[in-house]
Amino acid sequence: MADVLAEARDGPEYLYVSFDIDTIDPGFAPGTGTPEPGGLNPREVFPLIRQLCAQPKLVGFDLVEYSPDRDPGYVTGLIANRLLRECMTGVALRKKGLAPDYLSPLTTDDGR
Repeated sequence: MADVLAEARDGPEYLYVSFDIDTIDPGFAPGTGTPEPGGLNPREVFPLIRQLCAQPKLVGFDLVEYSPDRDPGYVTGLIANRLLRECMTGVALRKKGLAPDYLSPLTTDDGR
């Protein structure tokens, strides 16, 4: 994942992220046309998407291969929703001048 971020920072003039939902292991996201065992888990993917979308070269993001008819529990829909929110959070952090791995003090310190 460090290689992906390094290439995004140094390589292209513009960055367009197209995320295929079947990158995520089907145990977490079964609603795809081509489920592939051994994929990433959401805990690995969410920070990566946030950091990619926080890059100043980002011009677009899309999410592909989500198949709602193969998602009886709607868990893939929830993960897809979270992926889009992670991307928007990355864009907002960049616009605010905050680091992509920023954590609010309200969530990391309870004041005790």
